Amino acid sequence: MKPINYARATDVTSAIATVSADPTRAFLAGGTTEIDLLRQGVVAPSGLVDINDLPLKQIENLADGGLRIGALARMSEVAEAPSVVEQFPMISQALVLGASAQLRHMASMGGNMLQRVRCSYFRNLSSPCNKREPGSGCAAMDGFNRGHAILGTSEQCIATHPSDVAVALIALDAIIHVDGPNGERAIAIDDFFLLPGVTPHHEHPLEHGELIVAIEVPALPMARQSLYIKIRDRSSYEFALVSVAVAIELDGNIIRDVRLAVGGIATKPWRARRAEQILLGASAEQTNFARAAHEELSAAVPRQFNAFKVELAERSIVRALETISTMGGKA
Repeated sequence: MKPINYARATDVTSAIATVSADPTRAFLAGGTTEIDLLRQGVVAPSGLVDINDLPLKQIENLADGGLRIGALARMSEVAEAPSVVEQFPMISQALVLGASAQLRHMASMGGNMLQRVRCSYFRNLSSPCNKREPGSGCAAMDGFNRGHAILGTSEQCIATHPSDVAVALIALDAIIHVDGPNGERAIAIDDFFLLPGVTPHHEHPLEHGELIVAIEVPALPMARQSLYIKIRDRSSYEFALVSVAVAIELDGNIIRDVRLAVGGIATKPWRARRAEQILLGASAEQTNFARAAHEELSAAVPRQFNAFKVELAERSIVRALETISTMGGKA
C-alpha cells in the first residue's frame, strides 16, 4: 500500500472542502471496506479525510413517526435503538444479520450505503473488471459467478450489491440526505443506487466531495410488524444468496398494502414492484405469493453457476410473505 495523506475533520464544511479540493481524496468513516480495498490496491486515494468526529451520529425520532439516522451512527447502535426495534424491525434484523458484532461496532450507516461490491474479480487486480477499470471487461460473465446477480444486470457487470440494510431501507422508501460543495440535497434511495448499464463504475449519483449526512426513514405504521430474512451458505457471518424485506397490511385476509424488496440477487437493492402490484388487493395465500414471486423473477438473467438463485429467490419471497401474514399484518 502506497503512503497516503491523512487529515481529521472537525466539521462538515471543512471535511467537504478538503475532499473537494483534490479529486483523488476520499472520506474515511468506519473503514471496514475502504481499508481492505486500500491494502489490496483496488483503490488508491492520495489522501483520506477522517470524518469520525463530525456530529452525525444521532438516531432521531421525527414528529410524524419517521426516523432520521445520522450517517456516522454505527450499525450496532441503530440495530439496538428502541425506536428502530419497535417501529422498523426489518432494519434492526437486517443490521444484525449483515455483519459480525465487531464489524457492526465499527461500520457506519453512511459507509454501508457506499460499500463496494464483494465480487472477487473486482478485488483481484489480475482480472478484468469494468467497475475497477472501465472498458476492461467483466471476468464474472464466463467465470465462477455463483454469487452474482440475476436481476438488474448488463453486459458490463453482474456484481451483486452486498448491503443487507439497504434492502430494508429501499422497501421503506428511505431518503439519503447529502451535503456537498453545491449545498444540501435529498435523494430517494431507489435513485441513489444505480444500475450498471454501460457505466458500472458509476454506482451512485454523488458528485466528488458530496457527503452522506443522514438517512431518513418515512413513517410507515405497518412496518412495526416487518420482517427481514437472509438465506446464506452458512449461518455465521456471510453475504446473502437471497434476502427478503417485507411489510404487509391486511384487512381480514386481503392485502391492503405491501412493501417488498430483495437482496443478494441484483446489482442494487431490489424493490420488488412487480410483485407488489400483483399482491395489492389479493388474498394472502400461498398461490398468490408464488405468482407474485414468479412474476418478479421473470426478468432474471441467470448465468452458468447462479441459475439456482431464480427458484431460491421465489421460494424465499413466498416464505417471507407467509411468515409475515401469520404475524397478522395489521398496522
